[in-house]
Amino acid sequence: MKLTSRADQPGTLFFKPNRPVEETPALPDEPDQEGADGQGKQNAPRRQRLSLRSLKQLGQVAPAEPVGSDIHTMVIIGQIEGHLVLPTKNKTTKYEHIIPQLVAIEQNPRIKGLLVILNTVGGDVEAGLAIAEMLESISKPTVSLVLGGGHSIGVPVAVAADYSLIAETATMTIHPIRLTGMVIGVPQTYEYLEKMQDRVIKFVTSHSRITEEKFRELMFRTGDLVRDVGTVLVGKDAVEYGLIDEIGGINKALAKLRELIMLRERLMN
Repeated sequence: MKLTSRADQPGTLFFKPNRPVEETPALPDEPDQEGADGQGKQNAPRRQRLSLRSLKQLGQVAPAEPVGSDIHTMVIIGQIEGHLVLPTKNKTTKYEHIIPQLVAIEQNPRIKGLLVILNTVGGDVEAGLAIAEMLESISKPTVSLVLGGGHSIGVPVAVAADYSLIAETATMTIHPIRLTGMVIGVPQTYEYLEKMQDRVIKFVTSHSRITEEKFRELMFRTGDLVRDVGTVLVGKDAVEYGLIDEIGGINKALAKLRELIMLRERLMN
């Protein structure tokens, strides 16, 4: 029961039975298409809630973007989180969120191209390689853009796209695979590390213009990093070594992606 007062009798109180509150219907996974009757405009707030919910849960915009664009943008920032959950204070990109989105992008006929923006310090090696392998196997045109930094395992992700760009002031760190936690001091452990490192090297060299000898030299170089092994490449250096295709920003990245989309459509027709 609810205690209320009547407007015509301000001093009188009476009891009013509570009415059941109607539950808000669950939102569908895909936004409605705008029809000829203009109902799509009425569903705009619902589509906005879908985008906000996806942004909050996954850190990404839903692949089926309601704005009508045929280009989807995927952002990989912070640290690539793999099999271990990182502390909440870390800015992370979870690979279990990225991989299903790549599958959805491949299956969505409305999306004709994918733009991947990176500003990452690296992270889990196998998780980063999994993202790179998925990105490389997408049949639709892909372009990557490194802003700020694309370090460590972010390098294979950047070169996995059909075409890669880097900002002039962005950097990429190339270094050997590192271990954290307990290390078993047996020969098999070092053999496993060597094999995993070979996987990274072969993937990078097969998807870029840099040679394996030069990449290994940059990886094990001493002096560039303080008390460590590796090399930091600024935008121009990454292009000169053949790791990245071109220096540019968002305008060049979108123009190149649109060019690849038009080329693919001509080949298919």
